[in-house]
Amino acid sequence: MDTDNEIRLRLRFYKDVSENIDALRAKFAKYTEIKSNDYFVKIRGYHIWLNIKGAQKTYYSPHLHIELEKKTETETHIRGLFGPDPTLWTFFMFLHFMVAGIFLIFSGIAYSNYVLKNPITMDLVVMALMVCVWFLLYFIAKQIRKSGHKQMDYLDDLFNEMIAS
Repeated sequence: MDTDNEIRLRLRFYKDVSENIDALRAKFAKYTEIKSNDYFVKIRGYHIWLNIKGAQKTYYSPHLHIELEKKTETETHIRGLFGPDPTLWTFFMFLHFMVAGIFLIFSGIAYSNYVLKNPITMDLVVMALMVCVWFLLYFIAKQIRKSGHKQMDYLDDLFNEMIAS
């Protein structure tokens, strides 16, 4: 998977495996019993999370969410989603909503000032700053994803190892 050419911040993949969904889930369940210092596996129904743990875990460490879907009796469709730590993702979403709220508030103020024939320069400056902050948040998120690229490859290799076992 070439992550450098992706615009999306949360990378996805899809895979079809010619194996029963319950047999495949059992393979992942076997890895929950292994006590590793590098990763842990959490399973809820047909949703599986692979997470980095221990000394390797940093603020940019990704996790892998895998969803198993029954395609036929002997085939399973797998949806994978790499994402940042949920706390970091929530913080970024909070920042995005704050920026959007400020942008909308100042666009309303700018419209009111325009209708009242008052100067709107300051309102437009704040709106332009919010657009710059949006781009800045995007590039920060890209940098965080790039920092976690090695760990993303590790989780991908671990996922493929679990399927092959």
